[in-house]
Amino acid sequence: MDRLPFFFWNIISAFLWATAYLLAGYFFGGAVKAIEVWSTRARVFLIFLFLILFLVWFVIKKSGRFFDVFKSILISIREAVAANPDIKRFVSQHPIFFGFIRHRINLKKFSGLSLTLLFIAFAYTLSLFFGVVRNVIVSNQIIASDIRVENLFYAFRDLELIKIFTWITLIGKWQMISSLVFTAVLILWLRRKRIYIIPLFITIAGSELFNLIGKIAIHRERPELAFYAENTFSFPSGHSTIAMSFFGFIIYILLRRKRKLKYKINILFSGITLILLIGLSRLYLGVHFLSDVWGGYLLGLLWLVIGISVSEWLISRDKPAFYSPPRKIKLISLALIFAQVAFYAGFAFNYNPPINKETGETKQAIIATPSDLPGDNRLLRFTETLFGENQEPVSFVIVAKNDQSLIKSMRTAGWFLADQISLHSFVLFEKSAFLKKDYSTAPITPSFWDYHINDMGFEKPTEANNARERHHSRFWKTQFETPEGDRVYVGTASLDIGMKWLITHKIKSDIDTEREFLFSDLRKAGLVSSYEKIQSVAPTLGENFLGDQFFTDGKLYLIVLKSE
Repeated sequence: MDRLPFFFWNIISAFLWATAYLLAGYFFGGAVKAIEVWSTRARVFLIFLFLILFLVWFVIKKSGRFFDVFKSILISIREAVAANPDIKRFVSQHPIFFGFIRHRINLKKFSGLSLTLLFIAFAYTLSLFFGVVRNVIVSNQIIASDIRVENLFYAFRDLELIKIFTWITLIGKWQMISSLVFTAVLILWLRRKRIYIIPLFITIAGSELFNLIGKIAIHRERPELAFYAENTFSFPSGHSTIAMSFFGFIIYILLRRKRKLKYKINILFSGITLILLIGLSRLYLGVHFLSDVWGGYLLGLLWLVIGISVSEWLISRDKPAFYSPPRKIKLISLALIFAQVAFYAGFAFNYNPPINKETGETKQAIIATPSDLPGDNRLLRFTETLFGENQEPVSFVIVAKNDQSLIKSMRTAGWFLADQISLHSFVLFEKSAFLKKDYSTAPITPSFWDYHINDMGFEKPTEANNARERHHSRFWKTQFETPEGDRVYVGTASLDIGMKWLITHKIKSDIDTEREFLFSDLRKAGLVSSYEKIQSVAPTLGENFLGDQFFTDGKLYLIVLKSE
């Protein structure tokens, strides 16, 4: 290149690159400020939800070529096996058995591969459903896990997300489903897809009837943390049942009418996303337990398989002729869809459910001192994993005036109240951990005690003075209080000694040293009015839900903090 053009383009590109970098810094700097203002635990919940959905969609979208190659490999293997002379001789010696197998995998008849796969799907789903019913009736572990998941969602409850999930959950209300069924049947009739109407009614009627029978038979009460009151029993979830059966059948119809794989993938992903969001809305609003939603999905899937089986049988008997609806029918169908959307918007704007004002309230039990707590009470035992397995034993029972008094006492002792988990705090935590910078109020991974997530977390920097290493403790507010109105809290303490997976910590196995460290800080600060050290559990060697091992002598401090 000549010198003059080289310098000309080089200077122009330098200005362009410099401008691009400056603008990127400017806009991303503004984005960070916006994140700091708008980020909450609820938005983190929503962001991660959409990231997971996008990842699933991307994997499905890009997997078409992989499945083509996989299908080609299977065909090659089948042809090679069929051509083997030993296999041929074995098949000829057992004609009845292989005749049955050949009929079961026949692609040209409904009684062949289609019915075989549908029967397998029905039998497997039925076994899963009966397993869930059995667990709900007799398994205390499932019930306890349901309560913990309920409390976990309650911790992320936010007014804005409540509005979003209320709109989503309304899609499964009987008023909306009735109008959707009417619209779907009318469109199928106009577009001469009438062969699907009877199977659709069978799917919906069967799922609703058996959902009602399930509610009456199981007789399960609604969760205590429900955002609004529901008048029916909890198991199985009616919204999840009808979402799976009705929207699943609509997905089936659309998949059957489309030929191109990309359209099938988009329909399948969009439909499954809607079904999952309806179930998730029931969990987020606290009106159902996790097993209710899962049971509803399985019940709806059972009737979806029945409906598809009836539909495929009708199609095999009387294959409908191809029909391309005229422009007039297409416009009418589009108008019906717009009318349905308008009805949904009007219904949602005017929907005002009876709010459950007792959400989160607990009855208080009166005790005189921490030593008066009943010895067999779970208060003096272990923290729990999501599935109810024992973790670190409780190290402290502390009596304080209220939450603010406990926070102030811990701050006086040199311990900082940990930030709530949000996008902003998560970014600051990762930055501090990666750059080994100070972040004395970094968020703490939640843990369970008595089904509940810790109400507060505290931390104190080590000599390393960064988020990788820190002293930390978790505290839960109990249902106990003294005659003077002081509250009783339980807590644990441990030492973070490093990072795991760049999102959480690894703890030091000697948790007793941290128990003594926190007690020493409270005592040196002159905050302890009285205390007692008792044997709470037997000396224990175990591990927490992240797989970190710990050992302890099982002792516990009963502490009364000084009043302000």
